[in-house]
Amino acid sequence: MATIVVGTGGYSYEDWRGVFYPKDLPKNRMLEFYSREFDFVELNTTYYRQPSRPMLRNMVQMTPPRFSFAVKAYRGITHERERPRHELRAMLDALEPLRQEGRLGCALLQFPTSFRYNGENVALLRDLGQDLRGTPAVVEFRHQEWLREDVFHLLEESRLGFTCVDEPAFRTLVPPAVRATADVAYVRFHGRNYQKWWRHEDPSERYDYLYTREELAEWVPRIRLLERQAGKVFVSMNNHRRGQAVINGRTIKELLELTWPTPLVTAETVLESHSPALAGPAERRGSASASAAGGAAGGGARG
Repeated sequence: MATIVVGTGGYSYEDWRGVFYPKDLPKNRMLEFYSREFDFVELNTTYYRQPSRPMLRNMVQMTPPRFSFAVKAYRGITHERERPRHELRAMLDALEPLRQEGRLGCALLQFPTSFRYNGENVALLRDLGQDLRGTPAVVEFRHQEWLREDVFHLLEESRLGFTCVDEPAFRTLVPPAVRATADVAYVRFHGRNYQKWWRHEDPSERYDYLYTREELAEWVPRIRLLERQAGKVFVSMNNHRRGQAVINGRTIKELLELTWPTPLVTAETVLESHSPALAGPAERRGSASASAAGGAAGGGARG
């Protein structure tokens, strides 16, 4: 199994139609389509509602054996925190189909900016770490106060991975620190949309950002370092607005020299309704060749 896998934060977006997905693709086939190109998906619907065994079992059946899932923890565990350990136990029970099939990448616990470094929250993190024993899991902090050696030591003791992030460089947010604290490492690209991070009408505007090739190239040696230290690295493109995660996911795979899975459909079928910017390397070459041939014949379609 690959030691570096690339995926996106979520996959079921209507604004990916005509960009990544064919416009008429049934919603219940999106995951199947997606899994032909990417190695894992970060499930974020589980943040809003606890997952269930039937839901995850169905997802396993729709994807190839190499495909894995990172499951974002329910908000009752990380944000509301009224009965976090109870909610965590319910989530762990639901993950059983993924465990049985060897398809559980990790659980992702993303805490909000309001989750500050203090004794109570450190104790909660320790308790959750105990409950997660035997389950691959990573933790994402949104406040830079947590970047302390005692916290890294706690993560190592609890075998919880530290989530490395790329996000706007605001004073309170976490800088792009690179640290492996468990057998699983995680990198999340949120985008660098300074204007919309705090002020937006739609929360998805926060992730409306397209990385340049140079910005992603900065992360290649960092990801390779995590690979040497942790073994397994998940790279999640969370800049999902308008399919930009797909573009950047393909770019980081290219920069890391990772192989491309077999596409679901031919380039001709996909590119009829897709932006060329979102076509994979082989698809772009096929499209260019087709355009050249059409132009030479004087009858190439344009659009």
